Amino acid sequence: MRQNIADFVAALILVYTICIVGWVVLQLVFSLGVRVPYNRFVSGLMDFLRDVSNPYLQLFRRLPLQIGPLDLTPMVAIIVLQVVGGIIVGLISPG
Repeated sequence: MRQNIADFVAALILVYTICIVGWVVLQLVFSLGVRVPYNRFVSGLMDFLRDVSNPYLQLFRRLPLQIGPLDLTPMVAIIVLQVVGGIIVGLISPG
């Protein structure tokens, strides 16, 4: 039973990490001007990823993690998510 919960939490952390990476990649691609205007699917995907990722990323945007035009916030947020998530999964997992 505890192993199932640990697996679920690990999967949840993985999906959230993928959402953050997807948001960063799409934001980078669209900043280069590769966006199809008025595409409902792309707009819906961007809105979803922004709404999912931004609350967590806002916690780290207060820190001085921007070096010139390079924003290290998503990298730090993903590292913290993976480390804390690994600790939590390790505590839940039996033996």
